Amino acid sequence: MRGLILFAHGARDPRWSEPLDRLRERLVEVAPATPVAVAYLDIMEPDLPAAAERLIAAGCDALCIVPIFLGQGGHVRRDLAALIAGLLARHPGIEIRAAPAVGEDNGVLDALAVYCLAALERQGAASATR
Repeated sequence: MRGLILFAHGARDPRWSEPLDRLRERLVEVAPATPVAVAYLDIMEPDLPAAAERLIAAGCDALCIVPIFLGQGGHVRRDLAALIAGLLARHPGIEIRAAPAVGEDNGVLDALAVYCLAALERQGAASATR
C-alpha cells in the first residue's frame, strides 16, 4: 500500500496549517484508499518521522513525500534529504521517495498565476467602486 505525506515547514500560529489540512481532506475525498498524512519540519507536529511511522504501522510499504514548498531550497535539499535517509535506515524494506517541491510544477505555477491575476482583477474592481 502506498501512502502520501504532505511535508511543510510549520509555524507558531496553529491557523497556518489550515490550508494544508484542507488539502489533506480533499485528497482523502478523491483517493479514499490512499492513506494521507501531514508532517512538519519545524515547530508543529507531527514531524516527518512520526507521520511516516504512523503510515508504516498502518500497512504502507511505500511512501511518497510531497514538499509543500515553492522551491527546492535548503529545507528540501538538505533537511528533507537527511530525514528520508534516517527513515530509510530505520525501515530498509520501505520505499520512501520525495517528489519535487510543489512550486517546481508548471501546473501549480499556472494555478498560482491564475490566482494572482484574479486578485489583481478584484483589486481593480474594488478601486472602481470607490
